[in-house]
Amino acid sequence: MAVSIFSLLSLGFSLLLLLIPPSHSLTCSSQTFTNNKLFDHCDDLPQLSSYLHWTFDSSNSSLNIAFIAPPAKPSGWISWAINPTGTGMVGSQSLIAFRDANGSMVVNTFDVVSYKSIVQSKIAFEVSDMEAEFSDGVMRIFATVALPEKMTTLNQVWQVGGSVTDGMPGVHEFQAPNLNSKGTLDLLKGESTSQIGGDSKLKKKNIHGILNAVSWGILFPVGAMIARYLKTFKFADPAWFYLHVSCQFSAYVIGVAGWATGLQLGSQSKGVEYTGHRNIGIALFSLATLQIFALFLRPKKDHKYRIYWNVYHHGVGYVVLILGIINVFKGLEILDPAKNWKKAYIALLAVLAAISVLLEVITWIVVLKRKSDKSTKPNNGFNGADSRQQSLSS
Repeated sequence: MAVSIFSLLSLGFSLLLLLIPPSHSLTCSSQTFTNNKLFDHCDDLPQLSSYLHWTFDSSNSSLNIAFIAPPAKPSGWISWAINPTGTGMVGSQSLIAFRDANGSMVVNTFDVVSYKSIVQSKIAFEVSDMEAEFSDGVMRIFATVALPEKMTTLNQVWQVGGSVTDGMPGVHEFQAPNLNSKGTLDLLKGESTSQIGGDSKLKKKNIHGILNAVSWGILFPVGAMIARYLKTFKFADPAWFYLHVSCQFSAYVIGVAGWATGLQLGSQSKGVEYTGHRNIGIALFSLATLQIFALFLRPKKDHKYRIYWNVYHHGVGYVVLILGIINVFKGLEILDPAKNWKKAYIALLAVLAAISVLLEVITWIVVLKRKSDKSTKPNNGFNGADSRQQSLSS
């Protein structure tokens, strides 16, 4: 029976490794705007914690965009640009947003002559409906750009800086993220690609999702099943206990790793928060940590306080199990993978539930048979209910 459970666990782990394909993992899909603007496409840009929402109207060759990024400093600036002649910043026709002297947000057009020289002026494209916002450490640029009729693929460049002097953005840093913040936008296919493999943030999101799904979504439920059902069988004692502890401790270690990657992602995505998912994650980490420490305070079976420890351990354990599954679904909503993978996880939970029902029936049969055998003996000391309680207590 233990072999079958771990075979199922291996299958579930394999499914979860494929659960969140990078091409579908979008943070921007859950972002909304105060002006209720909607866009056909959105892209998690691979550098500088930036996002681009956009709609291309082929009837008039116009591109409606919303660019989101945290400036290098609150007094800094953000920029999104089209480069009609190259792939880098030099020669780009830029929209740059920053706070002016009175604190209000402005967005202006700039011709980037060189890395250290920009000129505020009209650019090669007609731009209308320019707006800018700043809240929660994040700036947003809204604009509509009129493109040449035959331009269906464009080179995009984005950037952030830390200072503005007399209405002129200061020089940005020259670290790898700043130098790699460029790519192409295919307006007809609705695709954004990065010229320099900058999908590290997406990889971290996928790793975060997989670690937590395997930990809270699979290992913890399987560990609970081991404790509840295997210990009913005398041949499994004390192996069930070591299997249970190993499974739950492994789940805890993997869950902590997933929690740590979540903290790192949060620090890299200023202004983007998923309050419910985060709060449940904190609760899971705290409760699971209590469970681990409770193992060292586990009274002996005949101790008078053992019943209270059992109530605590089982109660907290089931709370962790339920919250873990809920948070896996919240994570799937955030990562927005293909629907088939969400269905695969639901199917896996259904299989675990079916196995639990089957094992519940089997354990009751074993307990009732054991009770029947003992009822033929004199001085039988407990009834069926007591027998079931004793059989299933830790």
